[in-house]
Amino acid sequence: MVPATGPSAWNIANYLTVFRLVLVPVFGWLLLVDDGLSTGYRWAAFGVFAVAMLTDRIDGDLARSRDLVTNVGKVLDPIADKALVTMALVGMSAVGEVWWWVTTVVLVREWGITAVRFWVIRHGVMAAGRGGKVKTLLQTFGIGFFLWPRSTLPAPHLWDALAWGLLGAAVVVTVVTGVDYLVQALRLRQTSERALRKRAERAERASARAAERAREGRPGQ
Repeated sequence: MVPATGPSAWNIANYLTVFRLVLVPVFGWLLLVDDGLSTGYRWAAFGVFAVAMLTDRIDGDLARSRDLVTNVGKVLDPIADKALVTMALVGMSAVGEVWWWVTTVVLVREWGITAVRFWVIRHGVMAAGRGGKVKTLLQTFGIGFFLWPRSTLPAPHLWDALAWGLLGAAVVVTVVTGVDYLVQALRLRQTSERALRKRAERAERASARAAERAREGRPGQ
């Protein structure tokens, strides 16, 4: 009997994730045209960003409802999200709309946690938790408010206040969830099946060495 295998990595959910990655440079180019001052290109950038974030919701729903969750998707999906957020924040900082320190704090956390995911990947895949989803939601709306062309707004100052409020909340949640993911990663390295097996192997080797010393009449170290 052929053993059951998981879903193929080549599935519609992962295709949508790859599509989101492809949209990142397109979005970046549209955002930076004319230093972000072109209303038409700004609308286009907003539209591409909205489509990309919509695919983020759709690919997750498809993966769960059709049993298409794969380790590839668990790793690739957050990378696609971070690439899009990186392009958005760097682009908006480059045109002078978001403070660089905000962009730096968010991106250090985002890519730092991505590095941590790969650091522990031999022990298990760390999927996004509820806090990470709240963080993504706040980032999405905060960035979306910043992307909206100001020339079309009747009260741009009020809009800016709302955008900064959302982005500020996103920064706080981003940092808090980053610490939580780090704690989870350290725990995973200590409690995973791989870690427990290696610990048992080390104990077994130590026991064998102690037995060998006893047979040779040498005191234990």
